[in-house]
Amino acid sequence: MTAAVPAAPADTSGVLLGLAVLLAVAYVFGRLAQRSHQPVVIGEIVAGIALGPSLLGLLPGDLSQLFFPPAVRPFLQIVAQLGLVLFMFGVGYRLEASHLRGAGRQVTAVSLSSVTLPFLLGMGLAVVISPWFIASEMDGDSLLEPALFLGVAMSITAFPVLARIIDERGLHKSRLGSIALTSAAVQDFLAWCVLAVIVALVHSTGSVSLAWMAVEAAAFVLGLLYVVRPALRWLLAPGRRWAGGAVTHAALVVGLLMCAWTTEKIGLHAVFGAFAFGAVAPREHIGTLAPEVPERIDQTSLFLLPAFFTVTGLSVNLGGLGRQGTLILLAAVVVACVGKFAGAFGAALLTGASARESTALGVLLNARGLTELVILNVGLSLKILDSRLFTAMVFMAVITTIMTGPLLQRLYPLEGPVTTRERIPDPVGAPR
Repeated sequence: MTAAVPAAPADTSGVLLGLAVLLAVAYVFGRLAQRSHQPVVIGEIVAGIALGPSLLGLLPGDLSQLFFPPAVRPFLQIVAQLGLVLFMFGVGYRLEASHLRGAGRQVTAVSLSSVTLPFLLGMGLAVVISPWFIASEMDGDSLLEPALFLGVAMSITAFPVLARIIDERGLHKSRLGSIALTSAAVQDFLAWCVLAVIVALVHSTGSVSLAWMAVEAAAFVLGLLYVVRPALRWLLAPGRRWAGGAVTHAALVVGLLMCAWTTEKIGLHAVFGAFAFGAVAPREHIGTLAPEVPERIDQTSLFLLPAFFTVTGLSVNLGGLGRQGTLILLAAVVVACVGKFAGAFGAALLTGASARESTALGVLLNARGLTELVILNVGLSLKILDSRLFTAMVFMAVITTIMTGPLLQRLYPLEGPVTTRERIPDPVGAPR
């Protein structure tokens, strides 16, 4: 009997060096962003971009290859994916179902308008710039998937960073804050649904394959609602003899990983499973039994997310945009801002909001943050986007989020320093 040949050992030292570098740089950039009254996550995103060919790759010595050689990148990708699914669990967990029910006339108008207009403008942009697509980096000849995808990317609002901005500016109990948060929740819910359809379209090989994928996805959702959620309610009910933080932590982590695996096997992305599991987790039981557990998962995701930003940054090359790429970037920023602002401002004004409130809604809902990067990475992995369009959209996400704080400060001035964050704690587990 022939002995099995052991697999080649991983470059452990290289992975450790890469993680040390990216965590240190993320911390420094995060602090600089915070001092500039920007979300810490923006500093971490910029750090990830800086560690790629856009900045570090321009320096002598090919430092990007030194710190993140090809042999190390697959392991960083695994760390990045783990951080991403943990983060998406938190997004789903914080998505209040009450935001999606009983929305008033103004919330409904603002939500639908600030999704529909940027979605249509994004599709139109895809048609206009389609001759500039790098066909060799994209799968298929159809324009439908890139057009739908750009529509979704333009429609998204970063709910976590928006919630933090509103909270730290004291707007969480105001009419403006309630409308903005509810609208963002509705928008993200719709955007994730459309993105799931796009992913299914890309992965299907025909109408039968697409129909079967839809059946599997529906079965997954029904299983979450009528099997997983009741089982979690029973397992985590206060008063159980095994009740406690350890059981809650284990149940949530195992559940979100299994759901992420399930949607990946179905043909959807792993982020959908983690997001959906977070959305159905019984908050009332968890809040009574072990309210600290979701925060611990957030802290873990924060520790791992700089790897996601770095993996993203290694695919972003600002120097490779060229004239056409620069025009795509400018057009993306204009379309993103006009679509979100005009959609929210117009709908709010027509439904009775003041000009100041309407303007503030347009500014707030234009923030895209980390949520946009999650969607863009899905598009890149599916080869719906080419590298140049991906780079342009990443910078669009950064620019639109950076704009939010200063513009809101002019509308609703806040005394003292602003430490806007994407809800989760400081980088590498530092205290708040």
